[in-house]
Amino acid sequence: MNAILRQALRLALGGALLIMPAIASAQSQDPPQQDSSKTQQPTQQTQQQPGSQPPVQQKDAVNPKSSKEDVEAIGDRKVSCHMNWFSLEKEMALGKSLAQEVEKSSKLIDDPIVTEYVNRVGQNLVRNSDAKVPFTIKVIDSDEVNAFALPGGFFYVNSGLILRAQEESELAGVMAHEISHVTARHGTCQATKGELTQLLSIPAMIFIPYSWAGYAMYQGLNLAIPLTFLKFSRDAEREADFLGIQYMYKAGYDPNAYVTFFERIQADEKRRPGTIPKVFSTHPPSAERIGNTQKEIARILPARQEYIVTTSEFDTVRGRLRGIMFSRKVTDAKDKPTLRTKTEQSKKQPTGNDPNSTDDDRPTLKRRPDTQP
Repeated sequence: MNAILRQALRLALGGALLIMPAIASAQSQDPPQQDSSKTQQPTQQTQQQPGSQPPVQQKDAVNPKSSKEDVEAIGDRKVSCHMNWFSLEKEMALGKSLAQEVEKSSKLIDDPIVTEYVNRVGQNLVRNSDAKVPFTIKVIDSDEVNAFALPGGFFYVNSGLILRAQEESELAGVMAHEISHVTARHGTCQATKGELTQLLSIPAMIFIPYSWAGYAMYQGLNLAIPLTFLKFSRDAEREADFLGIQYMYKAGYDPNAYVTFFERIQADEKRRPGTIPKVFSTHPPSAERIGNTQKEIARILPARQEYIVTTSEFDTVRGRLRGIMFSRKVTDAKDKPTLRTKTEQSKKQPTGNDPNSTDDDRPTLKRRPDTQP
């Protein structure tokens, strides 16, 4: 028994020693703060988006080369976390099992024109990203403005997001953000951190007597884990913003469209509180997040003369999808029973036995012959 306890303690302390340099290294690779004294003179940016702030002025070049901030090095750099206990094969297997559960409880859009277009936009972003796994992209029939990517490259876009976007670049921006969660391997990195936290709680069970006090402290350690994940998730969202604007820029899209979409969502929330889509409920598009994204655009993305803003195909697919969603709602309405109020029913009832009535479903009352005097 003592040998087992010593082995458990050795694993716990070893895990603590491993995570310290990993955390320090991860913090050292965070994008440095902008030094206004070293910022180059910005050049003229592309056209201003209507109804939004002026596009951020970008620099002509970015340093250092071949770093996490160098868009020319995309695909040849490491952007995932430093501690991940999942291999890419295990991550893909995990994502596949999760995708099967998603598709059991969701209805997919099977229109070939819509699905082919969304897949083509997504695969173009994947080719211009740091992805190490193939992506499977599908469209979910849902009014909710949402998109999510599972570990291993299983990516789902809600039809509500496509209809809410006003330009192809806005759709591409949200998709690039979700692709970034996969390239940075945020899902399995978070799972690794959770397992490590559980491992580090072993000394508390060894040295604290298993009494009500010891049990309460162990429960307290478990309750603290979600707080750790909350901090990590906020960092992951910031990193996904950071990588997403690079991927859409590399694919030729205007990175300011990502900010434009956020600004419109924020304006909707101010106009009608509580209307922020579920996808933004835990990490809303706050003014700070929008401002940080604008600063990153100016700091790391060299200026271009032209960007892809939208295409006629986007408008065609959006109109086709709107028709599909409308037809589905009409069909669903026909399948549901219709409820009428008592007042509505009384207005349709005849006041007497009208011989000219064409309502064959209603019984006709007549006096029996043997009852007549």
